[in-house]
Amino acid sequence: MLQDRYTLAFREYPYRRSADQDAASPVRHPVVIVGGGPVGMTAALDLGLKGVPVLVLDDHEGIGMGSRAICVAKRSLEIADRLGCGAELVERGVVWNLGKVFHRDRKVFEFNLLPEAGHRYPAFINLQQPYFEKALVDRLRAARAQGAPVEIRGRNRVEGVAQTDDGVILEVLTPDGPYTLAADWVIACDGAASPVRNALDLGFEGRVFEDSFLIADVKMDAPFPTERRFWFDPPFKSGSSALLHKQPDNVWRLDFQIGWHVDREKELRDENVKARIDQMLGPDIAYEVVWKSVYTFQCRRMKTFRHGRVLFAGDSAHQVSPFGARGANSGVQDVDNLAWKLALVLDGTAPDSLLDSYAAEREVAADENILNSTRATDFITPKSETSKLFRDAVLELSEHYPFARPLVNSGRLSVPCIYDGSTLNGADGLPGGPARSRPGAPCPDVPLGDGFLLDRLDGRFHLLTVDTDAPERLEEGGVAVARLALSAADDPSGALAARYLGDADAAVYLIRPDQHVATRWPAYDADAVRLALRRAIGRD
Repeated sequence: MLQDRYTLAFREYPYRRSADQDAASPVRHPVVIVGGGPVGMTAALDLGLKGVPVLVLDDHEGIGMGSRAICVAKRSLEIADRLGCGAELVERGVVWNLGKVFHRDRKVFEFNLLPEAGHRYPAFINLQQPYFEKALVDRLRAARAQGAPVEIRGRNRVEGVAQTDDGVILEVLTPDGPYTLAADWVIACDGAASPVRNALDLGFEGRVFEDSFLIADVKMDAPFPTERRFWFDPPFKSGSSALLHKQPDNVWRLDFQIGWHVDREKELRDENVKARIDQMLGPDIAYEVVWKSVYTFQCRRMKTFRHGRVLFAGDSAHQVSPFGARGANSGVQDVDNLAWKLALVLDGTAPDSLLDSYAAEREVAADENILNSTRATDFITPKSETSKLFRDAVLELSEHYPFARPLVNSGRLSVPCIYDGSTLNGADGLPGGPARSRPGAPCPDVPLGDGFLLDRLDGRFHLLTVDTDAPERLEEGGVAVARLALSAADDPSGALAARYLGDADAAVYLIRPDQHVATRWPAYDADAVRLALRRAIGRD
């Protein structure tokens, strides 16, 4: 069964006693990451590839059991590609761009999440979370063999956290007993029940939704197409709403909305889970249930993601409903934002106030995700008869009238946040430039004949020039900027001009290490670029 592979084949970092446990005084580490899930391992890999010594503490000995998060969004794939494992994820996963929405027994409309060409990665892949984590751990192991200073300690559970004037003290429990560590910085990626957050007596603000959903991962040979299918009031009556998704290994994710006042233990009994699945699939499809869970979801976050020298990311910082695949994907984007900033702070290039921009930018992203997730949840689970009448009317209209389709909300699927208004942005100096590549936006990909644009934006600051000249290298405040010179004439697809020039004849973009635009101009100006670079590293 898949459960056996999750628990046995993925036991990646068994407990071993470390020298720190026998030290006379707490050993100090530059960065300690608490939590070895996809967010913690992404952070460790990103920092390790930048040469930052990292210690990962995880309370397990490897990859967690159960598929859990399955939808890996395009932006997460682009981040994984920059870190060296994006292609492997796509090869392992199930690629999909198409979604269909049904009301009772009728399809009301369908949508394509990536209708334009010219991107290396699809809108989404479906891949069980253990496989995502395994790819990150394998890549970390390869990076360590090449000198990346990353250590992972399994069955090292953080039990206590205390901040000092210049660092953090961690009390860690192991099978051999407790020991104490010190850290310059701590990144808490330890999940919704975050022991780090609890140790600092910090909480969440937001909503808990009074509804329950049953998830079942089912292994079967089925004739269903590779697409996202969502039913409101499904005719098979397995739940008030239902979702069907394909995963690798002939495993399918089934979600059923089962209501608030339910007996969870009873719902998880094999015979009751099977009864719901049988209603959905019918009598002719044989299957095996390989994982199941009942969950209630929440849309909430910490008031701020930075507390002194402790930085929170992923579910430890924010929680959203699963509709829209905004949980793990937003966590990966958290640490994509954080890693380059922390690296610059650690080497003295940037002041530690740069980390305040991590909190500010990702708190805005969390609010955006929570807003979209809350709206989806309210549409899927109307709280009054009037709300249900409105929802059903929208669904009826959407079958025949395009104007109603944007109102249907079965989960606005994850897209990256644009950091409009960030203190790191310069003013937009490119008249007529495309809105999709404005300051604060993630760089849209472009085919370049021998690859793609994002292949060349490799975790450093870059100066992208399109049909204009600039020096090959620029340095300001200890930060080197590499130039990437392109011409719209060399791109027969027209994507470069459409995505970076718009109505302009030429453009210069200052691009951050996380592939977000810092600012842009119609031509190179040395003083303007230096000023924008200082602003982007928090020195302005």
